[in-house]
Amino acid sequence: MSGDVYKRSSHWRYGIIFDAGSSGTRLHIYRWLDSDEARKEAGVKELKSLPVLETKSKWTEKIHPGISTFGEKPDRVGPDHLESLYEKARKVIPIGLEEDTPVFLLATAGMRLLPEDQRHEILQQICSYTRSNSKFQLPDCDVHIRVIPGEVEGLYGWVAANYLLGGFDAPKDHAHGKDHHTYGFLDMGGASAQIAFAPNATEAERHADDLKLLRMRTVDGAVAEHRIFTTTWLGFGVNEARKRYIEALQKASGSINTDVLQDPCLPVGLSITTKGDVFLPGSKTVNGQTPHLNGTGQFDKCLVKTLPLLEKDHICEDNPCLLNGVHVPAIDFDVNHFVGVSEYWHTTHEIFEESHKDKAYDFNTYQQRVSEFCSQDWDVIRKGIDKHEWGKKVDEQTAIEVCFKASWLINILHEGIGIPRVGLEASPDSMHNGTKKVLDSAKDKGFTASFQAVNKIDNTEVSWTLGKMVLYASSQVPPSTDNALPVGFGSNVPGIPADFQYAGSAAKLQTDNSTSMKDHWHSNPFRASSPRRIPGFILFLVILSIAVYLLCGRSRRQRILSRFGSPLRRSPGSPPRKRGLFGAKVPFWRSNTSLGNYERVLEEGATDDFELGSVDDSDEPETSDSSSASHGSKTSGWATPRSRSNNGLADGRERFENLGSGQGLGITGNPMDRSGLVGRTESRERIAGMAEGRKSRKGSPTRPKGLGLRPVVED
Repeated sequence: MSGDVYKRSSHWRYGIIFDAGSSGTRLHIYRWLDSDEARKEAGVKELKSLPVLETKSKWTEKIHPGISTFGEKPDRVGPDHLESLYEKARKVIPIGLEEDTPVFLLATAGMRLLPEDQRHEILQQICSYTRSNSKFQLPDCDVHIRVIPGEVEGLYGWVAANYLLGGFDAPKDHAHGKDHHTYGFLDMGGASAQIAFAPNATEAERHADDLKLLRMRTVDGAVAEHRIFTTTWLGFGVNEARKRYIEALQKASGSINTDVLQDPCLPVGLSITTKGDVFLPGSKTVNGQTPHLNGTGQFDKCLVKTLPLLEKDHICEDNPCLLNGVHVPAIDFDVNHFVGVSEYWHTTHEIFEESHKDKAYDFNTYQQRVSEFCSQDWDVIRKGIDKHEWGKKVDEQTAIEVCFKASWLINILHEGIGIPRVGLEASPDSMHNGTKKVLDSAKDKGFTASFQAVNKIDNTEVSWTLGKMVLYASSQVPPSTDNALPVGFGSNVPGIPADFQYAGSAAKLQTDNSTSMKDHWHSNPFRASSPRRIPGFILFLVILSIAVYLLCGRSRRQRILSRFGSPLRRSPGSPPRKRGLFGAKVPFWRSNTSLGNYERVLEEGATDDFELGSVDDSDEPETSDSSSASHGSKTSGWATPRSRSNNGLADGRERFENLGSGQGLGITGNPMDRSGLVGRTESRERIAGMAEGRKSRKGSPTRPKGLGLRPVVED
């Protein structure tokens, strides 16, 4: 990648999130401008808005089955399941930004049903695999890789819906009345259903303890807080509801082994097994019978049969309740306008993609369409599928399921949650209020309908994964004040509640207004924009120096230590020795290793040459603190003699270094060439005094006592 391209890429921050559902795992990748860049480019309006996230359809990929199927073989979840998604992510994230890209894997309903030990082991294996096989940022597995409850899933969905519709950034443009400008969120999957909304002021005060405090941060660092209610209904997703429906049919028939069950939620002429497969005559029997469902095509009766599944008669311990005795604050539909995703969209739109394209939901129109479809003979429906009468996405399985799903959705919306039956009386334009028109109205004036199913807004899918990443990107904006509170959510109490869930692992960053993302722990110290670049480079040099030092060999290491330690071994009171530019400071700089310190001594204290005299072999060398050499073993090529001084000189120590022979002090009598000798006395004053004395005696040779050196008189 060229430098210009990298520079442009470095302005972006990326985030990876895996939606680990019950049927499969889906990869989502989002990006947003670095906080500093966003502030440079933002106008007054943008500064008061949340960070702008982008994504592309090619940045999304889904694989099957779900990670919950690896309960018995958790060690294979990485290589057999996630690797292809990580490979996809590596192709999207620009080179050089992987270590700055956080990764999240959040599991939902499927993983919630596993035993605790299996669930824990799968998550641990995912954490280990991610850290070992990718460079993506994963500082805390407990935060980044986990199973989230349905309430959290609903909260993230609420953030995503309002972020895309504009409920956060332009409250005046989305005023619904009573100082209310956000939208409610409904989600339905296979196993569960969620609801999240901000109650009106009266209900918010009355049920304050039931609300969640959500805190975000705009581009300018200002805090934006919301108080919302969110809950989940486990077992109220379409697949689990279907299971309960079949059980109810069997119970109503008087026996679970009944041969044929009449099902009004199936088209006429269609027979399926209790597992949902098309029934074929001659299929294997159970206890001598062949239990199956026989369609009667009575959609009105289907609505009646599915109504008890709402369990509205369940005991409500905390009024008011909606479904299954679960408490929900009263919903004010004058200001609470809802959007529905997932099954709410697929069931209301996909089956009519071609025949009624881009139509908004209203009760009368939708129920009329479903009744017409489900009352047809199955053979007619099959021919329509072959001709793509309802679009290319509609296959036999979709057609088999749509009647039950439609009845369940209608009952949930209108009998369960209580959404008004808009369109109960047909209006002239009921067939022309398209989804695009409603969404455009939502951006300009706010929803006027109580419910609208959506899939994408501005070509971006409304997914709880987007809400999670919006929250994370918001947390990475440096706060505008010193005492700013962190981004995340928790109980509705002031400050930071005990159950507060941070948007990411950077809790310290969220509350430090002097810190930007580039100062965070994961920033690259060698990047030109990083304030840690110089300290990081110095640290690199230190590590490199240590490595080279260890590779020098024992002999050279001891010489290096000797040179570093020499200033510490001067006699007390002696003046500091003059050094060259790098002398004794940098361990890898030597002017001439042949002459060494001996030449410096001559330059400073004497003008004549010296040669090695006899040294008493009986004198045991005194090893310096830095050396581990000892007698009786191979020496490193130098040793430290201890001379016997008869004139009371302090310590009387001189150091010699024999670089050629490798025999330590095993050198006596014979003089050596200067190129192989390094000698140094301990007292600089003494050498200087010897030289001055020699000059005053005009060349009379005198051997100083206690030294292994003797002067040589030049001819």
